[in-house]
Amino acid sequence: MASEVVKVDELEFPKSIAPTASKPLHLVGYGITDIEIHFLQIKFTAIGVYLDAEVATHLQGWKGKSGAEILADDDFFETLCGAPVEKLIRVVAIKELKGAQYGLQLENAVRDRLAAIDKFEEEEEEALEKLVEFFQGKYLKKNSLITYHFSATTKTVEVSFLSEGKEENKLAKTVVENENVAAMIKKWYLGGSSAVSQTTVTTLADGMATLLKQ
Repeated sequence: MASEVVKVDELEFPKSIAPTASKPLHLVGYGITDIEIHFLQIKFTAIGVYLDAEVATHLQGWKGKSGAEILADDDFFETLCGAPVEKLIRVVAIKELKGAQYGLQLENAVRDRLAAIDKFEEEEEEALEKLVEFFQGKYLKKNSLITYHFSATTKTVEVSFLSEGKEENKLAKTVVENENVAAMIKKWYLGGSSAVSQTTVTTLADGMATLLKQ
């Protein structure tokens, strides 16, 4: 029997999840964030990208393309990010990390990207500060789970945190209402050559190539 999970650096990611009562989302891409220090690889998080299979209908221009061809085309990832379908990004801690450190990394990435396209105004700054505050005081022990849930009908993102990934622990949630900040969080993880994890966008390109053949 085929396994119902995919292992990403020994962490299990279910092949499909249903964040709402609607149809399930499927694991299309996965990878890690890491850095290399003195030839030593330090892994921080494992990432799973879940999409509504309907996303393929918005990407027919790339039908028949290989994973390598899709990976090299940032227009594909731009269109993927903008497609009006449900998406969920699941981030699991591999190495213990302070929530403030993760929040600072997220804040810098989103702010710099928005500033580069002249879309970082007072409203974006306030929304980003609120999100950073959400991560303050939290500690990402191994297996701690962060999810970013993008609905098909709104341009916001629901962010949740579960310590150690254990259901008996309290689930914390917040919503980023600012459209520009929400969109840039999505691009931080799904943005092709500029994404935070190239292993993730590589498997995402391969997964989308397969999905577009169906």
